[in-house]
Amino acid sequence: MAPDPKEGRREGSLAAPTRHPLGWREPSFHDPQALERELERVFEICHGCRRCFNLCNAFPTLFDLIDASASGELDGVPRGDFARVVEHCYLCDMCYLTKCPYVPPHEWAVDFPHLMLRAKAVAFRAGEVGWRARVLSSTDAVGRIAGIPVVAEAVNAAAATSLGRKLLDATLHVHPEAPLPRYQSRPLRRRLEPRPQVERAQPAGRTRGKVVLFTTCYVDRNEPQIGLDLVRVFEHNGIEVALAASERCCGMPKLELGDLDAVERAMEANVPALVAMIDRGYDVIAPVPSCVLMFKQEWPLMFPDDPAVAKLRAHTFDPFEYLAQRHAAGLLSLDFKQPLGKVLYHVPCHLRVQNIGQKTREVLALVPGTAIETVERCSGHDGTYGVKREYRDVSMKIARPVLDRLRASDADHYASDCPMAGHQLESGVTGRGAPTHPLSLLRLAYGL
Repeated sequence: MAPDPKEGRREGSLAAPTRHPLGWREPSFHDPQALERELERVFEICHGCRRCFNLCNAFPTLFDLIDASASGELDGVPRGDFARVVEHCYLCDMCYLTKCPYVPPHEWAVDFPHLMLRAKAVAFRAGEVGWRARVLSSTDAVGRIAGIPVVAEAVNAAAATSLGRKLLDATLHVHPEAPLPRYQSRPLRRRLEPRPQVERAQPAGRTRGKVVLFTTCYVDRNEPQIGLDLVRVFEHNGIEVALAASERCCGMPKLELGDLDAVERAMEANVPALVAMIDRGYDVIAPVPSCVLMFKQEWPLMFPDDPAVAKLRAHTFDPFEYLAQRHAAGLLSLDFKQPLGKVLYHVPCHLRVQNIGQKTREVLALVPGTAIETVERCSGHDGTYGVKREYRDVSMKIARPVLDRLRASDADHYASDCPMAGHQLESGVTGRGAPTHPLSLLRLAYGL
């Protein structure tokens, strides 16, 4: 949206970046002409700066379009080509958080990720998003179907064969070498009920000592072991783990699609159940950083006047953020039984943008005989971006700095808080085995 002149600041300011509400219900938000004017304004600023050239492929695409134009300036780029920039943005927020000197409170108020989200929303409302993107982002529906016992066996078997991958490529344009998750016929939520209750929870800092686990559609349907490891670690530390009465996808895949109405439906389905648990004294955690970010940032920016959304934001934590606060209060068990050796730890973008520091590294480093090598670069996966045929090579190019570190490392384990990012890295190297989620590493260290 247009910058607020009252917020005028010069580059070099030490003020922290601030985020404005998305304003997606304002009439001008979906106005194609207003959007084009804002794209021109921001792209012109990006052209004159170019600090973000080495993040994702959105910026190289923009700069290549400008450099190849007859004038060598933005005015020489056909406006129809702006969509080529938008399609490469997967809303990681790294440009906003780590690179751009013109984010609010600067007077130019550049919010590139939210501008790209606005462009995606305009395209979605105009019917320009195809059925493939809608299918790949419908994680609840796909998970329910693929999780049927006989169907799960068939889907997993097909995904493991070259013929099955060719079929997926032909129908959904999923790259044959892209990592695909296995589907489980017995989801995590079904495995966890019921859980033992703690008679007297011990508060510490902002934590209240008992949590409701938002399992996430990925961990629930694809890698329930991550959730089981989380529960064992938390209960080992005297933290009660419960489930909300119901749960649906947080809506992050639909956000990245620009389907903001679907994000609103996801919010309306999840917030009442989670807030009911908060009112009973529970905090909220989720084992996938994207879901935590949705609760902490995206819903609050989309629904800034909703008190229930604000309450959820105030009581949502990344699992290692929660454990780190418990440790600061002397309430984290340090009875580790096994060293982890050297761990190459990849920090996912959606965890970095939470701006909480490297809590996973801090907690894992408490294990005696453990050394953490941290990598803060994007894996290039982004849920669906890295599996699409047309983006697979680009996604692996984005991941190259992380892959180079992994190939050169003699680490005993490699890990990422985002399980999908971990498998993206797995698909780019040979001879390193599968990644181990940090929660699974912590359970291993406890000897549980």
